Amino acid sequence: MVTLRLGPEDVANVRFAISPLMELHHSVRALEHPEAQALHLPWAAATRERVSGLDMALLHALHPRKAYTPDFIGPPPRSPLGELEEELAEMLATPPAQVRHELRRAYEGREPPAVLEPLLADPARALPALAELLRAYWERALAPHWPRIHALLEGDVLYRARQLADGGAALLLADLHPEVSFAEDTLRIDMPYDVTADLGGRGLLFVPSAFTWPRPAVAVEPAWQPFLVYPARGIAALWDPGRAAPPRALAALLGVRRATVLSALHAPRSTTELARALGLSPGSVSQHLSVLREAGLVHGHRVGRSVLYVRSQTGESLVDGPGPQLILNP
Repeated sequence: MVTLRLGPEDVANVRFAISPLMELHHSVRALEHPEAQALHLPWAAATRERVSGLDMALLHALHPRKAYTPDFIGPPPRSPLGELEEELAEMLATPPAQVRHELRRAYEGREPPAVLEPLLADPARALPALAELLRAYWERALAPHWPRIHALLEGDVLYRARQLADGGAALLLADLHPEVSFAEDTLRIDMPYDVTADLGGRGLLFVPSAFTWPRPAVAVEPAWQPFLVYPARGIAALWDPGRAAPPRALAALLGVRRATVLSALHAPRSTTELARALGLSPGSVSQHLSVLREAGLVHGHRVGRSVLYVRSQTGESLVDGPGPQLILNP
């Protein structure tokens, strides 16, 4: 169990961020670990061949299984919407002593793999080569899919921000993850090790992830801001969204098309994403969203150049209501 005590200043400093570099590293784990491959099978099958020419041995060595993962390879982002190059610059600025300390901790009680020797011997010289490897992996494994992944992560942040505004930290943490609980001033995360820490006003950073599955990840090392990486809402539909089949009563109330659009908002999506997922024209989806918004069933939130739509609490109640499912034909 990881037990974190949050004072008033910590709660006030709760924030969310999207981290491309953290997502990159968690995707490396997803390629290697069979429990994550089932969820990301379409991506993993296509990506394994694309990265076959890279030094995956080094990347895997930086992620020892069932052990501490060095934090310097994915430092917590400083801005809400992290950029890969900014995060790589942060990694490159890691003091050599910190690099050695974290690598030795990751392999405490055993010999580090030989592939890590350059990073242990001369971190300042080896880190730029690692950055180039990470850029190459990004271009092959994640860049082609980043718009879809980024939209999923942005949607989760919007949903959590609404929870924080509506009910504070208690509501925010109520459904963050089954292994995360919050009572009074204490956050508890089920982990295969024990850590108790007082955040001491440093706040807590929440980072949604498509590839951190099925368990969250947490770090409270003094060199970094404490952060919790958790699976984003809607990751099950990331690679193959399919067509949402609304409850029969909902389809009768709203019409099949409109009910389908509402049901498809299990995670925040743009008009274009909905149109592509449901096989409808963007104009048709836009009209349905307009009606649903006027009825108070969805909200639109502008993120950059896009507007992401999320179900309101009333919309959630309608979709989650009991009833047999209507199977739609294409």
